[in-house]
Amino acid sequence: MRKLGSLFLLTGLIFLVWFGFELYSQYKAEQQSLTEAQARIGKDSEMSPEGFSAKQGEAFATLEIPRLERTLPVVEGADPDSLDAGVGHLPETVFPGQGEQIVLSGHRDTVFRNFDQLEIGDPLIVQMPYGAYTYEIASTDIVPEDDTSVIRKMGEEVLVVSTCYPFHFIGNAPERFVIYAYPLEDEA
Repeated sequence: MRKLGSLFLLTGLIFLVWFGFELYSQYKAEQQSLTEAQARIGKDSEMSPEGFSAKQGEAFATLEIPRLERTLPVVEGADPDSLDAGVGHLPETVFPGQGEQIVLSGHRDTVFRNFDQLEIGDPLIVQMPYGAYTYEIASTDIVPEDDTSVIRKMGEEVLVVSTCYPFHFIGNAPERFVIYAYPLEDEA
């Protein structure tokens, strides 16, 4: 019985070390992406939004969330590697200033930790190489994890931010929390 207890303790310790290493690796990747994105911001200030593009996996912008006092890197792509490096920009959608839907996604337990503290009216600021864009949270929604209807042409500029839901859930979350934020009038 004592050997079985020791085996369980050792197994638990191995999982704890592995989890800590994974968390640290994600943190380092996010910090590297943030440094890359901040270096790129303002570099192309003469560029128009229409001429902008980003390569898969490239950190090209930041997302500032004042209520949470966080500045996060935005990386092109919504694949696992991109999401490990920061907030992922869905390539099928446009960039700020291009007048249509912009979709950003991130993990609830890394970049979007404490998203449950956000409220209607809170600002979200996207710093692009060609300028800053401020959006105001207008509404939220909770949809099933496989619901892709939130990704669509909207006929106006809308920042859509999604993460897993419920926020405090162990394992793969069954739903997605979706934020709809619109440009402030003086920036539209």
